[in-house]
Amino acid sequence: MKKMIKIMCFLVFLNTSAVGFSQHSDEAKDQQDTLLQKSNIQQYTPSKLVGKGQWDLKWFNNLYTQTKSTFSDGKEPRETFFTSTLEAYTGVGENKRWNVGAIIEIRSNVVNDRKALDVFKFDGEEGTARSGLTSIAPSVKFVPIAALSNFSIQSSFFIPLVDNETENGVFLDQKGFIWQNRFFYDYTFPGNKWQLFTELNTELGFGDKQESFANNSLNLIPGVFLSYFPSSKFTVLVLAQHAQRLDLGEGFAQDFTALGGGAKYQLTNALNLELLYTNFVRGNNTGLGETFNIGLRAIF
Repeated sequence: MKKMIKIMCFLVFLNTSAVGFSQHSDEAKDQQDTLLQKSNIQQYTPSKLVGKGQWDLKWFNNLYTQTKSTFSDGKEPRETFFTSTLEAYTGVGENKRWNVGAIIEIRSNVVNDRKALDVFKFDGEEGTARSGLTSIAPSVKFVPIAALSNFSIQSSFFIPLVDNETENGVFLDQKGFIWQNRFFYDYTFPGNKWQLFTELNTELGFGDKQESFANNSLNLIPGVFLSYFPSSKFTVLVLAQHAQRLDLGEGFAQDFTALGGGAKYQLTNALNLELLYTNFVRGNNTGLGETFNIGLRAIF
C-alpha cells in the first residue's frame, strides 16, 4: 500500500512538473513572438504596401528656407517655401500588391526677406506672400515582382490647380502636369538593427513652356537612407539625395545635392512621428538652403 502511494505521488509530481514546464514554454514562446514583431516604422517603409481593407495615411510638412543661391554671390533676401502634403492609400486585392489613393499639396511661400515662420500666417500680402491648394494627384502603388515585396513603384499624376505660377514676383507652384514615378527598395540587415532604404524619383513635367519653368523637363532624384534602430519603436537615420533636372527642349536644367538626418518614433501601434533635416550642400541654377520636416503616418 505504501509503495502504491509513493508511485501515485511520483506520478502526480511528474504531471505537475510537465504542466508547469509546458506553461513556462508557452510563456517563453509568447515573449519570443512579441520580440520578433516589428513596429510600423520597421515593417512599413515606403517600399511596403498595406493589405486589403487597410489604410495608409500620411501628413508630411516641408519648410525650405534660403538666403543663398547659385544665381549670386553672398547673402540674399530670405525666401521660404512651405509644402504640406496629404497622402491616402488603401489596399486592394488579396496579395498586398496593389494600393490606390490620392495626394494633395498645400503651399505657402514668403519672399523679400520675410521671416521663415511667416509662411504660417497665410496672409497673402501682395508682393511678399502667396498660399493655397496647388495640386492634386490620383496615385497607385504596386509590387511588380511577387517574390520581391520590398521593391515597389508609386505612380502619380499631378494636376496643377494654380492660375499663375508667379504673381507680383511671388512664386507659388509649378503650373504644369507632372507624371511622377518613384521606385522604392529596402533591405533589413540580420538582427533588425540596421535598415537600408533607397529611392529613385522621376518627374516628367509637361505643358505650355510659357506657363512653367519646369515644363518639358525630366527630374531624376535618387536617394539613400540608412536607419539604425536602438529599439523597435525608435530609429535614427542619415540620408543623401541628389536632383538632376534634364532639359528636354526649351526646358530648364538644374541640379543639387542635399545631405541630412532625422528620427522616427512609434507613438502608438498605428501612429508614428518623423523628423528630418537636410542641407543643400551644392548645386547649379538652384537655391542653397535647408529644410525642416515633420510628418505623421497612420497605418490601420
